Amino acid sequence: MNILLSGATGFIGQQVLLQDKMNYIRRCVVRSSSKNDLICEKFVVEGINKNTSWNNAFNGIDVVIHLAGIAHNKSNSVDAIFEANTFGTLKLARDAVANGVKRFIFVSTASINENKEFFSTQTQSKYDAEIGLKKIADETGLEVVIVRPTLVYGSNAPGNFGSLVRLVNKVPILPFGLVNNKRDFISVQNLADLLLFCACHPKAVGHTFLASDGKTVSIKDLTNSIAKGLNKRLIQLPVPVWCMRLVGALFGKSAMVKQLVGNFEVDSSNAQEVLEWLPPYTMQQAMHSLLENNK
Repeated sequence: MNILLSGATGFIGQQVLLQDKMNYIRRCVVRSSSKNDLICEKFVVEGINKNTSWNNAFNGIDVVIHLAGIAHNKSNSVDAIFEANTFGTLKLARDAVANGVKRFIFVSTASINENKEFFSTQTQSKYDAEIGLKKIADETGLEVVIVRPTLVYGSNAPGNFGSLVRLVNKVPILPFGLVNNKRDFISVQNLADLLLFCACHPKAVGHTFLASDGKTVSIKDLTNSIAKGLNKRLIQLPVPVWCMRLVGALFGKSAMVKQLVGNFEVDSSNAQEVLEWLPPYTMQQAMHSLLENNK
């Protein structure tokens, strides 16, 4: 099996390459400006959109794992986000199937499982891509597999988790002592393992897998685990949740507080039932990489 991996130089893509012990990944999609040394063959693009030329990208390729897209970047316009995440994804899929690719694995987002009235632009663009991919699958027989990860954590993670790591690294006191919310997360190691599993498992076709570590934790548990991974001492003050919500409202940070203290659980049992896949890493094991990166 030969895989084309887009987003190979990103946070998740680099981990997929590290875990590809069978050397399935034959070709990596990168930007011309990329300075990363990759062990796989490079296919250079200036960006992924509805006009991207994929000539010769699929020679010898059986499976596409599509990670590339816009996330964690508030500077992009709405049009740019849909261009990359929706139209670029569908162009890649259509060109892939036209060139004999059998399977297409799309990394979406578990945010789609929240209330659609509150979708962000990034979430809506991923959702629209999912709909388009299912239509392509119906029309062409392309084996589409959709993976919706919860918040992905690990060393050098972007977005909210990266901010939490920097906070714990600098501040020895946090206000989460009374927070017992329930949220699902997935380590980048576990997600990479699942994606490679989906690339080769015959029963993965046509499924949408919610990806998590399979164990809900609170923001208190998460930040304590980060501190342990960084070998830092952390004190959790018993601040009432209502007080944090009030402060968030006063300073226009209600959405951020909601992400920290709110609940978000997903049922990821489908991956176990269909693929017989279990997350190989515990949160404690996955957090060890934080210390190595901060030495």
